[in-house]
Amino acid sequence: MSWRERRQELARRFRVEDGSGFELASVDPAGTAGIESKRDARRWLERGRERLSELQELLYAQDRWSLLLIFQAIDAAGKDGAVEHVMSGVNPQGCQVFSFKAPSAEELDHDFLWRTTRCLPERGRIGIFNRSYYEEVLVVRVHPELLEKQKLPRRLVRGSIWEERFESIVAFERHLARNGVVILKFFLHLSREEQRQRFLARLDRPEKHWKFSPADVRERRHWDDYQRAYEQMIRATATPEAPWMVVPADHKWFTRLAVAAAVVEALEGLELAFPAVAEHARAELAAARAELEGEALASSD
Repeated sequence: MSWRERRQELARRFRVEDGSGFELASVDPAGTAGIESKRDARRWLERGRERLSELQELLYAQDRWSLLLIFQAIDAAGKDGAVEHVMSGVNPQGCQVFSFKAPSAEELDHDFLWRTTRCLPERGRIGIFNRSYYEEVLVVRVHPELLEKQKLPRRLVRGSIWEERFESIVAFERHLARNGVVILKFFLHLSREEQRQRFLARLDRPEKHWKFSPADVRERRHWDDYQRAYEQMIRATATPEAPWMVVPADHKWFTRLAVAAAVVEALEGLELAFPAVAEHARAELAAARAELEGEALASSD
């Protein structure tokens, strides 16, 4: 199978456009789509990075579309590594990465979409959200006491609040799509056992201790609640305008390949091209060339 065929197959396999009836159990966290060779995967990933670099230049030059990549996952699923390895060849001027932690006091004084809306990518650029507004239907849902800190009017904190937030998110993403923002959302699906092994690996290596927090283990106790929240999130917000890519995450080399394939396919679908130069501009370019070439002739005399 050629790289192009493999790329297209991976981009289709994990794409969820209609979440109705979606079950997280239908995706094997250890799956590799039949790819067993890490060497082939790394070679394909390198080709994906090269093509992504070319497409990013076209996106920037055309200045009409923007691309928003959203990454959500349980702790230790590899979001940072996926961003680093997939986007390493992209010009930093055309890419913006935002990591969203616990909201600040200022952010809590606004609606739940406010802080991420300020960080949306400009036309011609790729924006990456490491976590996003989806935390509002994940961690806040698992820990509903966090709603109190958001200072919502009490009568608005009711049983339907999660469905209402899903509706707001879908409407927001549809609005972005109608204005030239291509949205691709990644859920990196990690197994509980693999998370345990990755936590232990961090504890075994002093240089990785900074990446570990006792809170990680406390959150792990809510594993089943998070899995239900992720599944319901995907069911409620997967749309053709803003699909979810539910990517197996137990093998980092495969996760990165699948992410790269999906990003490249999304950009390929935009039929990007360098802007055409108007007739008068071509004449100016020709005059500039003649002047520059004339300087060389004058200096040789």
